[in-house]
Amino acid sequence: MYITRYTDYSLRVLMYVALKGDEISTIGEIADSYGISKNHLMKVVQQLNAKGYLIALRGKNGGLRLNGPAANINIGNLVRDTEEDFALVECFSGNNSCSITPACHLKSVFKEALEAFFKALDQYTLADLLPKQKQPALIKLLDMQPS
Repeated sequence: MYITRYTDYSLRVLMYVALKGDEISTIGEIADSYGISKNHLMKVVQQLNAKGYLIALRGKNGGLRLNGPAANINIGNLVRDTEEDFALVECFSGNNSCSITPACHLKSVFKEALEAFFKALDQYTLADLLPKQKQPALIKLLDMQPS
């Protein structure tokens, strides 16, 4: 299973915003902290806002904040919401031309593995990714001002 950069950036944005607590975060400061493109993050933030993970506040003092507690953001659901393709092998897709599909057991093995992957992710929330004892180090690494 490969997690796309889009999902990686989604997780990073949410972690950053969660670390800021009640303070507003901006796309610019998040991009600078991670050393990634503002343009990429704008697309990510737009989807996170549309899916209800973030609240985007417009205007001069605008920015981003979580739409609820970090403990309510399930990592499995986030990955499902941000990834587009879970076809691990050709026979998962509607455009399957594999000649052994009718007798092959590979599809069921990969389906079981994918279910186990999500079962593991479903056990974690955004809050679990930010344990209290790690927050000071994360804040320092991201060059953030503590909230």
